[in-house]
Order: sequence, then C-alpha cells, then structure tokens
Amino acid sequence: MKPVIALTKGRLEKQFLAFFQELNYDIEPLFNKGRKLQVETEQFSFFFAKGADVTTYVENGIADLGIVGGDILIEHQPDVYNLFPLPFGKCRMALATKANYQWPNRKKRIASTFTNITKEYFRNKGESVDIIKLEGSVELAPILGLADAIVDIVETGTTLKENGLVIEDEFLSFSARLIANRSSLKIKRDQLVPVIESFKKGGVKEA
Repeated sequence: MKPVIALTKGRLEKQFLAFFQELNYDIEPLFNKGRKLQVETEQFSFFFAKGADVTTYVENGIADLGIVGGDILIEHQPDVYNLFPLPFGKCRMALATKANYQWPNRKKRIASTFTNITKEYFRNKGESVDIIKLEGSVELAPILGLADAIVDIVETGTTLKENGLVIEDEFLSFSARLIANRSSLKIKRDQLVPVIESFKKGGVKEA
C-alpha cells in the first residue's frame, strides 16, 4: 500500500506543494484536484483536513504521515511522533488588543482558539484570566467588546493592523511539522523512512 499523507488545508497546503515539488515527486494531481479531499499520485495517497483533524487521523492510523502547524501540536498534544520542523508555515503566537487600550480594573477576558496555550501563557506570568474560546475571526472579540485582548497566531500581522489591533507580546514561534503514526513507523518502515529522509533533506534540522 502507498504511504498515506494527511495535509492541512489552506495556507499550509499551498506552501507544502511548493516544498514537495522541489523534492522531485510527481505532484501534478495535487495541483489539479479542484474540490477533492482525497488525491492519489503514483507514489502516495493524500487527503486534506483541518489542522486539528490531521493530528486525529494520524493518531488513529488513518494517515501514516501528516503535515501540521506546530501550534496545533502544542495546543492539542496528540499521541503521534513529532518528527521535525519543515521550512515553511512560519508564524508566531501573539497577545494583541486595540491600539491605546486601557486595561480595565478587573479580571482580564482573553479570546482565543488556542485555549491551552493561552492558559499556559498567563499561568507563566502569574495571572488568572477568563478565557473565551472562539473558533475563528478572533480579531472581532476586542473590537465588539467580548474580550479585552486575543491570543492568536500571526504570520504578517496584516489582519491585526487592518482591524485596529496591535501586538502586546509575542511568545512562541512555529513552523509546519512532519508527524507520523507510531504503528506505521514500525509496520511500514521500509516505505516511510525514504520519504521521511527526503523531507529531512529538504527541511531544517532544528526547531
């Protein structure tokens, strides 16, 4: 059976294709997939999912390998092999709020998709805050008064600026990561090791 690789949809997907193309694999079917969520190439079977779901599919052995953001791994702590970083998908975690915001004299309200990362960040600062979980467009929370600030991933900072938000602090840096199912690395070792080695040669050696 071909190695099965789960890819994170969206921004990471596009950056992965550029990276993968440089490794001299046949990826033409991936460029012309349209809305398909599963694609077969001569050497691999690919499917596309949201970042958190990629880790679930890899953890449960549906995929042998996965490409996912390091932020997802820290937030969800899946039971997978976190092999090494890849040279794309670079971003950082930031605390942001409205420009010239006057923090109120009460417990802070922080909105984020990354509730575990947020909780750990403020715990390390010795602060107790109320965390509001949102699934997307967290920039709206301080604008509409739901929260005092947000914790979110930032790539260029353009979205924050366009919505009148400024970065108060940056505290984690990430890139895309190659992850693997624990059983697959034993059962399909002969198939997967050459692929993993090719990714390593095209990637970076340190986090």
